[in-house]
Amino acid sequence: MKKMHIHYDAEGDFLEVRFGEPRPSYDEYVGDDTFERRDKKTNKVFGYAFYNVKKREKKQPQDIEVEMPVVS
Repeated sequence: MKKMHIHYDAEGDFLEVRFGEPRPSYDEYVGDDTFERRDKKTNKVFGYAFYNVKKREKKQPQDIEVEMPVVS
């Protein structure tokens, strides 16, 4: 079973959600300060990065929604 890792950096206003262990990766912009973390070798999504999280709540409380691939 893979673990989900969630990290929030208040100083940088950055939220990261990762599935499994860290690995060499690149970020792909998907909109609204949101990036997919993709494995450099397989190109599979294994996490997400969200920038400017506090800015989102100032507009109005909202959920962050992204399409989730099945992680195997």
